[in-house]
Amino acid sequence: MNEMALKYGCNPNQKPSRVFMNNGSDLPIEVLNGKPGYINLLDAFNGWQLVRELKIATGLPSATSFKHVSPAGAAVGKPLSETEAKIYFVDDLGELSPIACAYARARGADRMSSYGDFVALSDTCDAITATMLKREVSDGIIAPGYTDDALEILKSKRKGTYNVIKIDPDYIPDPIETKQVFGVTFEQGRNELAINNDLLSNIVTDNKDIPDDKKIDLLISLITLKYTQSNSVCYVKDGQAIGIGAGQQSRIHCTRLAGSKADNWWMRQNPKVMGLKFVDGIGRPDRDNTIDVYMSDEYEDVLRDGVWQTLFKEKPEPLTIEEKKAWLAKNTDVALGSDAFFPFGDNIERAYKSGVKYIAEPGGSIRDDHVIMTCNKYNMAMAFTGIRLFHH
Repeated sequence: MNEMALKYGCNPNQKPSRVFMNNGSDLPIEVLNGKPGYINLLDAFNGWQLVRELKIATGLPSATSFKHVSPAGAAVGKPLSETEAKIYFVDDLGELSPIACAYARARGADRMSSYGDFVALSDTCDAITATMLKREVSDGIIAPGYTDDALEILKSKRKGTYNVIKIDPDYIPDPIETKQVFGVTFEQGRNELAINNDLLSNIVTDNKDIPDDKKIDLLISLITLKYTQSNSVCYVKDGQAIGIGAGQQSRIHCTRLAGSKADNWWMRQNPKVMGLKFVDGIGRPDRDNTIDVYMSDEYEDVLRDGVWQTLFKEKPEPLTIEEKKAWLAKNTDVALGSDAFFPFGDNIERAYKSGVKYIAEPGGSIRDDHVIMTCNKYNMAMAFTGIRLFHH
């Protein structure tokens, strides 16, 4: 099949809409179920590239949760701790496969942003991953293959309309890519830059020690950024993105946004949060939203009389400012990547508040000396990669 008609483009008024191959070859995908839309396919193709490169760079099964052409989360298939299984709400599923662990981590990084996501997996989707997906609000999935059981489970999702796409893992796109804006055709070479440990060799700080597992985290951050709308910054810990700041005009706003998401991820592991007793039958999205509000400065919105009774079996005690600060101080050894250079040390100051110890950024700012000095103040190790990762 050389082309596929779509319901509409980015918005319902944008018709006609289709995807097709200019060179006359077949599309590299097969739609096994559903009818994906324009944005679905943008998420699918960007997500597939991300997980494919993560698998190549780390050797581990990889997954990402995409929303509006940026990842809400990305991860490799490291086993989950008991705490992680609980905060990702998969502790009732028994032993998880590596690819299921990868998706649980990717989805769990920012559950609010992952609502209605498009999933990409580097490996064959198995039944346990499909079971996990069936109970989440999700628009579709792309993977190189599906087990029979997994496909049967996914086809039953959303009253049989869930989008299931199989991609040819051997497909190699043309080296030149084009797109049109306002009737004008843009052309550029594809970003085929290989992201590997060689990019982490130029360590410019006094602290030169970046352990191997932290190098993997830095690679995850950089590969994630390669497919995140710029400007972008990504915090990573133990094999998964924990905070992604995408599409901000200011670098410091990227760092703050991603840092606040990383803080939320860590706060969800606080005993008070994990101990919240929700009413029976509460929906997963309502529960996720309630947790986010409870952890925020607007916690009274869910603890007011007449409201908390609809959410909790018993009224929780709010988290105090002191409790939040004490808990956040326990998050350490976080890795951080940036798609372009940090222009000022204020980004490092903000990153430090979210436990960052290892950094990878291009370098090249006229204030590099100040950025390095700020890293040295906190004994951080920072590598200048020499490469920019803008994506639009």
